[in-house]
Amino acid sequence: MLDEAVWTRRERAHTERVDAFCAPHLARRRTGQTHPVWDFLFTYYSLRPRKLRQWHPGYGVTLGGSVARRYLDRSGYGETTDGVAVTAEHLYSRLDTVRFVAALLHATAQRPARLNCFGLHEWAMVYRSPEVRHGGVPLRLGAAGTDAVVESMPLRCSHFDAYRFFTAPAVARNSEPLSRDRQTATEQPGCLHAAMDLYKWSYKLGPLVPAESTLDCLDLAADARVLDMRASPYDLREYGFEPIPVETPAGRAEYVRIQQEIAARAAPLRATFAARCDALLTAAGAGPDGLVHTGFRAITRG
Repeated sequence: MLDEAVWTRRERAHTERVDAFCAPHLARRRTGQTHPVWDFLFTYYSLRPRKLRQWHPGYGVTLGGSVARRYLDRSGYGETTDGVAVTAEHLYSRLDTVRFVAALLHATAQRPARLNCFGLHEWAMVYRSPEVRHGGVPLRLGAAGTDAVVESMPLRCSHFDAYRFFTAPAVARNSEPLSRDRQTATEQPGCLHAAMDLYKWSYKLGPLVPAESTLDCLDLAADARVLDMRASPYDLREYGFEPIPVETPAGRAEYVRIQQEIAARAAPLRATFAARCDALLTAAGAGPDGLVHTGFRAITRG
């Protein structure tokens, strides 16, 4: 149970944090400008700033006070004897997603981190292709130079949502074929995109998880995106991003150093998120098969 003064203070802090993060993006959007680095966080990751601004306390928390009634207009909320909270019915409706995310996060955390991909997924997306993914941004080494880098090192991508954008010749060069069905079996904690996707899974489970954790995951995704694009084949110096030349030993060493930092930051976020998913499944009485075996039980917010 959160008193109105407590939860409205948290709500304001969340809104201010979102507004500060989104301000440059919204300013560019008003003038029709695009950005090859930051737009990804609002296009591929599809949560719009308006939705991101909506604060959620997470499942099992009741909002007290008369102001809480405005939450009744939001999907997933209902009135309780003490105030307003996310409903059991909403949790039941999201059990398949909760179960999938829990399994994915636990499986990812249990594997050793692999740190030898060197960010070549972006290179593989333009390998032997006349097209580039970021129009107007030149390839730092040109098309032939980019192809030569891909051919000089093995592709070791473990993340299906990067792999699915590989060109056909690059797919054939990857160390293993990847598929959506095997995502839980191949995801590993050193992967930059596995860290970034913590943001995606967090907002997909809103309002079941606290909004503050979603923003923590977004902050991590933003820093991972910077590394992603600095190590890419694109020349982004015009946008203020110095390249990490992964075609050189020094560049690969720098990439791995920052990759390790991202993975270290992702680990506690992943563990906390997985524990929340476990608690949601327990609250719903859902077993490993996803079926509800018992009546609804209270969830303890730690």
